Amino acid sequence: METRLKKQKDFDAVFNKGERVYTRSLTLLYLKSKEFKFGISLSKKHGKAHLRNRIKRIIRAGVREVIKDGVNPYYIVVLPKVREVYNFHELKNDILYSLKKGKVLSD
Repeated sequence: METRLKKQKDFDAVFNKGERVYTRSLTLLYLKSKEFKFGISLSKKHGKAHLRNRIKRIIRAGVREVIKDGVNPYYIVVLPKVREVYNFHELKNDILYSLKKGKVLSD
C-alpha cells in the first residue's frame, strides 16, 4: 500500500504545481496524479541525521495510520516544521486534517 515518492522530477512537480495546506506542525503539498505516492522533505535545520530519520519514521507511521484504504491518487509531500519535540499524535492529526482539507482522502 505504501508507495514512496522518490524521483526528483516528481518532487519538483509537486513543489511547482501542487497546492499547499498549512498546519501548526507541518505543511502538506499535494498534486493530482495517476497513483498515490508520498514523500517527506527535511532540511538540516531539523538536526543531525538520527533526528531527521526519527522524524521521517514518525511521519511515515502517521501517514500509514491515516491512510487505510480510502485515498485518491495524489502525489503528497510532507514538510515538517522545525520544533524541539516531535509528537506522533500531533503530526498524525495534522496529516489527517491536511488530507481532508485538500480533499485527498475519500470519505
